Amino acid sequence: MASLALSGSCSLAFPLKSRSLLLPRRPSSLNLLKKPLRSTESRFSSAISPLTKRSTLVKASSTAAAAAASSSSSSPAPVSPAPWQGAAIKPLLASIATGVIVWFLPVPEGVTRSAWQLLAIFLATIVGIITQPLPLGAVALLGLGASVLTKTLTFAAAFSAFGDPIPWLIALAFFFARGFIKTGLGNRVAYQFVRLFGSSSLGLGYSLVFSEALLAPAIPSVSARAGGIFLPLVKSLCVACGSNVGDGTEHRLGSWLMLTCFQTSVISSSMFLTAMAANPLSANLAFNTIKQTIGWTDWAKAAIVPGIASLIVVPFLLYLIYPPTVKSSPDAPKLAQEKLDKMGPMSKNELIMAATLFLTVGLWIFGAKLSVDAVTAAILGLSVLLVTGVVTWKECLAESVAWDTLTWFAALIAMAGYLNKYGLIEWFSQTVVKFVGGLGLSWQLSFGILVLLYFYTHYFFASGAAHIGAMFTAFLSVSTALGTPPYFAALVLAFLSNLMGGLTHYGIGSAPIFYGANYVPLAKWWGYGFLISIVNILIWLGVGGAWWKFIGLW
Repeated sequence: MASLALSGSCSLAFPLKSRSLLLPRRPSSLNLLKKPLRSTESRFSSAISPLTKRSTLVKASSTAAAAAASSSSSSPAPVSPAPWQGAAIKPLLASIATGVIVWFLPVPEGVTRSAWQLLAIFLATIVGIITQPLPLGAVALLGLGASVLTKTLTFAAAFSAFGDPIPWLIALAFFFARGFIKTGLGNRVAYQFVRLFGSSSLGLGYSLVFSEALLAPAIPSVSARAGGIFLPLVKSLCVACGSNVGDGTEHRLGSWLMLTCFQTSVISSSMFLTAMAANPLSANLAFNTIKQTIGWTDWAKAAIVPGIASLIVVPFLLYLIYPPTVKSSPDAPKLAQEKLDKMGPMSKNELIMAATLFLTVGLWIFGAKLSVDAVTAAILGLSVLLVTGVVTWKECLAESVAWDTLTWFAALIAMAGYLNKYGLIEWFSQTVVKFVGGLGLSWQLSFGILVLLYFYTHYFFASGAAHIGAMFTAFLSVSTALGTPPYFAALVLAFLSNLMGGLTHYGIGSAPIFYGANYVPLAKWWGYGFLISIVNILIWLGVGGAWWKFIGLW
């Protein structure tokens, strides 16, 4: 099959037809054994010389050795023991040791024993997810098992997040991606993108980044945007350009493109009030705390300048530090057009897939008016695909990444949620704000410390909404008490509530979707997530701070 191969240039490479090469046959082994000479009768036939004896012994020894070798070759080879297929021992011990150490540390005053035990199990699970002694779903299941076994959580509490809509929306996104690619619609759209923007990998990346940003205000679920629209498209582009998982070609395009699309999805989510499901929660908590309303226009006006700056800088920075191996593709647009011509008109399944996608996206945009939430719209879309046979249930069951992601993400949501319910997050928030308030610093420095603490505590959360609900009000209250302009503080914390989702592979709805594509190793995902978090903070507090000063927010 022809494929777009970005090899120094993204060109469509067609496989050569196999040819049969007529080579001369190898000559057979020559029998060089001479016939034995006839023995002549001799008077001295009974007197065999020592040399003849030695020669006879050598021949006998050779014959015996050959027979032994033949016997050993015919006997079955010894069976080697089967390789160990269980957990990697050292990472497993590191995970267990983390939990045990935290478990037996003295419980701070104001923290319940159950909360501290759950923290120990949660940290052990996080270490296990990082070091991966087992697949992520298995590690998360062990964490849930430990919480139930120690009676830290009941079974119903431990598995409560499997009824949360977000993990299911993420799993449904993988099923949509299956249909998008299977029908060929993914390739068709991918070739269109290459035709328009494919002369360079960077141009291709920016076209996706700004396309997602344009859709962000209309689709209030970052999980829906990432999983239902852009993951299938990005996967199709990677495959079309010869960048596949598991064959060593991930870095041709896929690794950079997946990480770029993820990191910019948290930026676009922060730019509009309706771009992320938890943004209205931030606005509501801000109104309850400072009695000022954050409107859609006010939010967009404040975020547009730092947001565009981040959308420009982040892809280019990742292009420099985590580059695709192919960068230019001058012939790709022309060849992509040839591929489109060869594909011909859309097939019946492509038309069904396209119609289903438009139906689902339409419900994501207008679902609030129709009382249809994002996961219900996705289930409806998948139902259409199943009924029409575009996707089969057997294919859904075969999507192991979807089920694995559903398992570990739901487990982390449950544990993080009960850390909040047990009062640990509230205790931590109050401890932090008392400490910062007692330093006697200017409001700018105090607010800077609060911002960093608010941002990086997101490592303990698997949901932006959970983080906002647990800490937003406390940090906003203390910020305003220390002299920070209330409206300014509310907006900054609201923006950061999106940007902090880029830290991990579980911090926001789009994270497990793009990470689950398996183009980027976990260590690099976290490492670049931390680096980009610093860049985003500098842009939003630097460029954004100057812009906010200009428009009079402080």
